[in-house]
Amino acid sequence: MILIENTCISDDVEDQFFVCNLDKCKGACCVEGDSGAPLDEVELAILDQIYPHVEPYLSEAGKEVIAKEGTYTTDWEGDFVTPVINGRECAYAIYDQRGILKCGIEEAFNDGKIDYKKPISCHLYPIRVTKYEQYHALNYDRWEICSPACGLGKELGVPVYKFLKEPLIRAYGTDWYDQLNQEIHERQEARAKEQQS
Repeated sequence: MILIENTCISDDVEDQFFVCNLDKCKGACCVEGDSGAPLDEVELAILDQIYPHVEPYLSEAGKEVIAKEGTYTTDWEGDFVTPVINGRECAYAIYDQRGILKCGIEEAFNDGKIDYKKPISCHLYPIRVTKYEQYHALNYDRWEICSPACGLGKELGVPVYKFLKEPLIRAYGTDWYDQLNQEIHERQEARAKEQQS
């Protein structure tokens, strides 16, 4: 466990390997699961604001669900989430020519239409953040559909915290990420010394 400021980071974030392998998983995380993508309260107004720029990228089914439910909704626990189509894929998800699910919000961002990439929960995956009153707990989320990503990450030697550098900086800042890097480097050096002695 690593403690930085008001965050508690599980060892898996350092120890596990991960690189999304869309050719294998086809973006299954946009379809599987019990509800839509978790949303922070600050993201709700953003989704309302950017929707006119995102709508042209979406499927007809996605547009219909959003027209009926809104740009966000709540799950059975009362948490804010993205709407889903028939209990399946996220309303913002779109299929490309290869049958891979991509995010319509991210496509609008990539085209320079908006300056919001996608919900932070999606950007940070496979890290899930649980927010408590005093701190945030950052845990690695094991999900069978992501086993191709684990395999590719191991093959390339990319740990979770390096794969997620951009969203971690987006969520917690450059200084925080530099400190995480430093902590992990020091831990690895200490372990190496122990093995040598």
